[in-house]
Amino acid sequence: MSVLLPRTIERRSLLRGMMGTTAVGVALPFLDCVLNNSGTALAATGGRLPVRFGTWYWGMGHTPKHAIAEKSETSQGIGFLQETEALKPYEKDLNFFANFTMPLDGRSNYTHFTGWVASRTGTAPARTGDIPAPTLDLLIADTIAGGSRFQTLNANAVGMPRANYSARSTASRGMSESSPTALYVRLFGPEFVDPNSQGFKPDPTVMLEKSVLSGVMEQSRDYLKTLGAADKSRMDEYFTSVRQVENQLALQLEAPQPNDACLLPTDPRAKEEANATRIARDMAQVIETHGVMAKLMAMAVACNQTKVFNMVFTDDFANVRRVGETYTHHLVTHEEPIDLKLGYQPLAFWFNKNCSDGFATYLKEFSAIREGDGKLLDNCLIFAGTETNYARVHTIDGVPIWLAGKAGGRMKTGYYVNGGADPVTRVGLTAMAAMGVPIESWGTKSLKTSKPLTEVLQARPEAVPGKSAATL
Repeated sequence: MSVLLPRTIERRSLLRGMMGTTAVGVALPFLDCVLNNSGTALAATGGRLPVRFGTWYWGMGHTPKHAIAEKSETSQGIGFLQETEALKPYEKDLNFFANFTMPLDGRSNYTHFTGWVASRTGTAPARTGDIPAPTLDLLIADTIAGGSRFQTLNANAVGMPRANYSARSTASRGMSESSPTALYVRLFGPEFVDPNSQGFKPDPTVMLEKSVLSGVMEQSRDYLKTLGAADKSRMDEYFTSVRQVENQLALQLEAPQPNDACLLPTDPRAKEEANATRIARDMAQVIETHGVMAKLMAMAVACNQTKVFNMVFTDDFANVRRVGETYTHHLVTHEEPIDLKLGYQPLAFWFNKNCSDGFATYLKEFSAIREGDGKLLDNCLIFAGTETNYARVHTIDGVPIWLAGKAGGRMKTGYYVNGGADPVTRVGLTAMAAMGVPIESWGTKSLKTSKPLTEVLQARPEAVPGKSAATL
């Protein structure tokens, strides 16, 4: 009697090919054939599936008492109100952190700046523009980012390269990809410049017209022959997703029809207001751009292109408008009166709701990709934060923060966490503890803490035999 043993296939991380003179590569997700029988570890090495860390940023905070129902203590169950109703389907993947403080030890609250710097670096800035310590994503990258193509991958949907909330210091705040087409080319195009062709850049129009998949078609046919039915199905889902993104990007590259009657008048507004709004995008454009980038980012993470990723929906000054409106989200929070019947600023609320909807879109993309015996989000931890609590009065105590994903089984989820006026750095320290960063405390002065939030930290997966990220 003979027994057929399953053949372990070592992970093939990239299909390579050419499109004309452009080198292209399509990274592959983890397939069943490279995992153990329970789908929780790599068959060849026995190592667990990698755990990835990301951040998601939105500007202008939320609407207190209309976003999340307040609770007096930490417990399971998140009360989603009208502003955050799009997030309710992901309750089992989320933790919400409320009532944490941001003590400044006599330093000023530099509006729309201090909040994100203190919550991400553990130190209050001394002045606008001061980033006194590395942001937590880079501390995590130093621990886990080895073996991936990009140390970190940064993108934003608001069209502003400077909209990036990841930095080593004041002098090292990098730029982020602000074009979905540029992000696509970075992921699928060549990562080098041919020394014999100075200044060469792949033409995204040509890449999208033909599809990067056609460049690797011959190699992919051979590879598909080695796969079982389930993995072939997963590859088909992945290739379909790639092509959907390409079709969306191709539409964005199309030039609009000329209109000779359309002449732009000189902007008559005051110089200060023009400077505040000249880079503003319509919210509809931000939503569309973010949707494409969310899909690309999830693909990059699933294919181990990066283990640390940062996405910005709207920037710290929220330079985004509703179609037909003059003021940006930022200006609306200052100028719009409160509707006495509703109890809030209606247009500001509309912007805030769109931000929550955007986060739900992001989670949807990370939930849609199957990985092992669960989904990609199970093996991620995403820190979603903003720079203020209530933008109308620039409050920084109680800044809302979400942690999404189970971090490979290291996080309990579905909790509303009441900080009891403890420093907000406890949230960042908890995230770093879940990601295995070897530090005992984080932050400086009154923001310094050595107390991670054990209510949402799970026992290390290695100590829970037979459990996977999807079931913990």
